[in-house]
Amino acid sequence: MIENKQYRIKRSEISPDNSLIDVVKQVVDKNAIRWYISQITSDYMMIEATLYSEEFPEMGESVEGQYYPGKTVVVNIVPTGIGCSIGGYAGDATPTANLLASTVDYLITNPNTVNASNFINLKNNVVYAEGHSIDLFCQGAVNFHLPYANNVGLIIEKSEDWKIEILFNVINAVRAIYGVNILEPVITDEPIYSRCIQNEVGAFVGTVDNPNVLFNAGQELIKKGANAIAITTNVQDLPSEMYAQHFRGECPNPVGGVEAIMSHLMMKKFQIPVAHGPLLNIKDLDLAHNIVDARGAGEMASASGLACILVGLQKAPQIKVKPNTRIADVINLNNLLAIVMPATSLGGVPILQAEKYNIPVIAVRENHTILDVSQSQLQLSNVIEVHSYAEATGIILALKNGIHLESLSRPFMTLRP
Repeated sequence: MIENKQYRIKRSEISPDNSLIDVVKQVVDKNAIRWYISQITSDYMMIEATLYSEEFPEMGESVEGQYYPGKTVVVNIVPTGIGCSIGGYAGDATPTANLLASTVDYLITNPNTVNASNFINLKNNVVYAEGHSIDLFCQGAVNFHLPYANNVGLIIEKSEDWKIEILFNVINAVRAIYGVNILEPVITDEPIYSRCIQNEVGAFVGTVDNPNVLFNAGQELIKKGANAIAITTNVQDLPSEMYAQHFRGECPNPVGGVEAIMSHLMMKKFQIPVAHGPLLNIKDLDLAHNIVDARGAGEMASASGLACILVGLQKAPQIKVKPNTRIADVINLNNLLAIVMPATSLGGVPILQAEKYNIPVIAVRENHTILDVSQSQLQLSNVIEVHSYAEATGIILALKNGIHLESLSRPFMTLRP
């Protein structure tokens, strides 16, 4: 069973002798699929967590002492379901991701950053990685093994024939145009029933009524040779008025939270790359204009949300090397130069792990969210606040080239005996 739960940590219980990530881990159930700090007051921190009733095998070991020198890596995250003004719609953070990628050997980013239904535009050095695998990477628990190509399996939720026909046209287009190896899809015999849920702070999370249907389909695909899994479902309980507001640029994407829950759940279960896309994009909405907010136009212009995840999974990183998998490169936490994040959503696993390991976090103020989990609230020791992604790019170049940031600003302190 999947449960969404809130935990409160009294600020008086947080000792400066302990890292914040360790404090949260002591409170949050170890079976959490996903968690983040959603709210901070003068008295407490609220943790939004999604739990699953069964335990999964432990994943990963420490990468301490494992070095792959000569490669610089930046992690760039645009969280889903919290109304990011850049990247909270349909792939509209792609230009910023590709700009950041131009500064390093590899830019790791989550699917929400670049997914835009029929549209996806990734530089060759952009690593498309599911959120839980990014958490593990930033914990120093896994290497990212970058494949030449994955064998992509696809789970399609039981649906009417006409919907299935639309999907197969999308599948065949991706095979013909992008050269993705897509195995014969599994169409489930029962509905999966993925559902939207809005939490206390207004962000979207989600649940899945029949997770065993997902697990059984995933197992079948792995037996066929899949080492990456795409999922497409009919998302339930979608609030149509909020979805219309989303297309007006006024509301977080209601679908994003449940998509993250499904991909995290399946990744924890099978330990391979996973991504979710809506089976059909909702068009029957009460819209003031048929031409929607430009940031969400990729979704409105597409029949399904499937194509982008099939393309993204083609070269998604493996956290465990399977037999006969051809690996092009390997990277891990020891290559990580910095993490880039919206400035008001600094409460996730990667950010708190970065403080523990003294890795710079570049907080972008221009990317607004509905949260207020910022540096002024958290007082982390490793945060560099910038206005824009263009400024973040300059900071990364300085870090990469060993230029101390103090030397780039004025006034500049003079040292004297």
